[in-house]
Amino acid sequence: MTKPELVIFDCDGVLVDTETLGNHHLVKMLGASGYTTTFEAVRKDFCGMPMRAVKEKIEAEGYSLGDDFVDRWYRAIPIIFEDGVEAIPHIEEVIAAVKKAELPYCVASSANVEKMHITLGKTGLIEHFQDVLYSASMVARGKPFPDLFLHAAREMGYEPSQSVVIEDSVAGTKAGTAAGMRVFSYCGDEHADREGLAAAGGILFDDMRKLPALLGVA
Repeated sequence: MTKPELVIFDCDGVLVDTETLGNHHLVKMLGASGYTTTFEAVRKDFCGMPMRAVKEKIEAEGYSLGDDFVDRWYRAIPIIFEDGVEAIPHIEEVIAAVKKAELPYCVASSANVEKMHITLGKTGLIEHFQDVLYSASMVARGKPFPDLFLHAAREMGYEPSQSVVIEDSVAGTKAGTAAGMRVFSYCGDEHADREGLAAAGGILFDDMRKLPALLGVA
C-alpha cells in the first residue's frame, strides 16, 4: 500500500472498546422512550453515527424521544464509561508505528470532545491525541456524510487524496469513502458488520497488528 500523508482515526471501536457499554445503555434509553430494540439491532443500525443523527433517524419512523434526548445521553457518559473502558487490542502498536514513521495523525469521531477525553483518558491514550480531536459537533452533518473527515483533513492541512481513515462502522466507512479517502475498516469485533463494511468500500482487516503494514509503516 502507498503510505498516506495523514492518518485519521475514528475513536469508539478503533482506539477504545466502548461500543458494548455504550450500545447497551442506548438500548435502555430508547426502551424508556418507547422505542423497543435490541443490542444487535443498535450495533447494526446506529453504530458510528452521532447521537443527534440517531435521534433523527428514529423520530423519522414516528417515535418521539424528547427534545433533551441527546443532552441526556451526554449527561450519562461519565456513568456509562466509569468502568470497563479498555484500549482496542494492539492499538498502541499502531500508534507507535505511525509516530515512528513521522506520519501526522488525528481523531475524527461522532462523539463530542468531552466524551473523547473521558474514554481516551480512561485508557491513557489521550496523551497521543490531546490537540488533534475533531468531533461531529464541529460540522453540519455527521457520519455517514463526509463532512467530518473533510473538516479534519482540512484542519490538519491535507487533501482527501493524501488521507486515510481507520474505521469500524459502516456509517464511518461510508463517510470516509464519500470524502474521497481510503478507508481501512477494522472488523475484529464479533459484532462487526463485515458485509456492510465491504459494501461501503472499506478495506477490511481483523487485527490491529496488520494495520501498520497496510499503512506502509511496518
